[in-house]
Amino acid sequence: MALAINGAKEITKKDNPRLYRTVENLAIAEGLPTPKVYIMEDPSLNAFATGRNPEKSAVCATTGLLKELNDAELEGVMAHELGHIKNFDMRVNTLAFALVGIISMIADFFWHITIFGGRDREGGNSLFGALAIVAVILAPIAASLIQLSISRRREYLADATGALTTRYPEGLASALEKIGKKGSATRIQNTATAHMFFANPLRGKKMAGLFSTHPPIEERIKILREMKL
Repeated sequence: MALAINGAKEITKKDNPRLYRTVENLAIAEGLPTPKVYIMEDPSLNAFATGRNPEKSAVCATTGLLKELNDAELEGVMAHELGHIKNFDMRVNTLAFALVGIISMIADFFWHITIFGGRDREGGNSLFGALAIVAVILAPIAASLIQLSISRRREYLADATGALTTRYPEGLASALEKIGKKGSATRIQNTATAHMFFANPLRGKKMAGLFSTHPPIEERIKILREMKL
């Protein structure tokens, strides 16, 4: 679905030998099946991985990324994306989204009990009703914050996995520097798939702290440059 939403097109080794061979070699190094390779016609510097397991996975890079990054930087970004596949992050994200949905449903259930079941109650019902209203408002927010926290942590893990694969953290750090300067916002704006991208693909002010799907680029660079392999 993410590939179709973002207009990505599958390629073969003949279409783009540089990208395909980079992914192919990294998959061998990671001990993974070679994922399908896609290119997204977009001037932004970005990439993403998708698929419920390594056998049914795909990676995608924007044309802007391929144009601006050198080989070491491209290898770093693709190693990061393969890290997501190796770490089963798509499955983790699916479970996190399910958690948000379940908590929202439970809060909604208690809200309906308060509204429709409270008519026959007296006295203490007002306190129960107030607590239910608080739960309805706060529970989905809390669940979303948990999901966003998981997403940020998985980005750090994919950075580490990618750096360990290439044995060259500087390649990924340098790529992040370029992306921070040149921009990662894609032409197609879709909040549903934003968390899947290598860097924040949404325009406008970056949501900071607890409400961000991605860790700060500066922090990612700092951690990578402190790695000792």
